[in-house]
Amino acid sequence: MTADAANIALFGTLAADWWDPEGSSRLLHRINPIRLAYIRDAAVAHFDRDPKSRRALTGLRALDIGCGAGLVAEPLARMGADVTGLDAGPEVIAAARAHAAAQGLPIRYECAQISDFEPQETARFDFISCLEVMEHVTDIPAFLSSISRLLAADGLLVFSTPNRTPISWAVLIAGAEKITRLIPEHGHDWKQFVTPDELTQKLAAAGLRTETLSGLSWSPTRGFHISNDLRINYIGTAVHA
Repeated sequence: MTADAANIALFGTLAADWWDPEGSSRLLHRINPIRLAYIRDAAVAHFDRDPKSRRALTGLRALDIGCGAGLVAEPLARMGADVTGLDAGPEVIAAARAHAAAQGLPIRYECAQISDFEPQETARFDFISCLEVMEHVTDIPAFLSSISRLLAADGLLVFSTPNRTPISWAVLIAGAEKITRLIPEHGHDWKQFVTPDELTQKLAAAGLRTETLSGLSWSPTRGFHISNDLRINYIGTAVHA
């Protein structure tokens, strides 16, 4: 088991308002446009797609790990991908299925631990996203080994996660959880945050090579944006070594 059972239960209680931009997941709503733009650009470059196409991911099998109620899975489907969303929380999967059905999006949602997950088809996934998930994982080597197993030989992984630094504790734990309540209190354990060097090494041990790393930052003048500052949160890509 790689998921944190307490986290699964906590986020399950928040499933009903996951799609409310002012609800308990409002920070995810605010960073989502930046994450999605990064995903699209990375996938277009990796798979040599037309950057002007509205459905640039057509024909790609995509897996969104830790999908929650579908904030990333639904845009991936709108970009043309054949999407599977995976989450260990039954409440959020139920919310994801209901929302996708209301939007007419043919996304497959599976409630399972990644270590137990077997795709319906034998083919592996061309594209895997894992955004703001690793900080909730109890056994990262096993988790990454499962990702490596599920990723196609020429596939692309996009990941994002908080860094474990004093400033990330101040901003995310003290600030976002306890003061502004932008994220659910007790939803994160700062000790489980992973530094870029640690994650790069763990990815390599799972047979995956880190290709890019960028900061996911915020400023009063620019709002959320991609930067070179990895101290709080970072986003990156990896491929099979």
